[in-house]
Amino acid sequence: MADAPDSGRVRLDKWLWAARFFKTRTLAADAIAGGKVDVNGERAKRARPLQVGDALRIRRPPFETHLVVRALSERRGKSADAGQLYEETEASRAAREALATQLRALPDTRFETGRPTKRDRRALDRFRSR
Repeated sequence: MADAPDSGRVRLDKWLWAARFFKTRTLAADAIAGGKVDVNGERAKRARPLQVGDALRIRRPPFETHLVVRALSERRGKSADAGQLYEETEASRAAREALATQLRALPDTRFETGRPTKRDRRALDRFRSR
């Protein structure tokens, strides 16, 4: 699992990709460049070397995740293995779950798109004629 180079450090974008926070390294690099990832409270560049024990803050709206690096890997493996690379803080987990509960309670805002049915068209014609 922890197949890091000899120095015991891994690039930030590679680690985020290996830990399955982003589907591709390009998406991870774009998030880092956009200021959505902080390491130890500071804005980081994508080539910044990570070490075990570093604190990360990842913002993927509407969620914000705070975690601690527990292992290093440059290879993307199974999702079960990816979960062992980090540990999410209790405060972060509680806030994320509370926000998810709030979002589930909101009404559905999706609208149907496309061509109206015959029934819909007749209802619109009745409405317009009044």
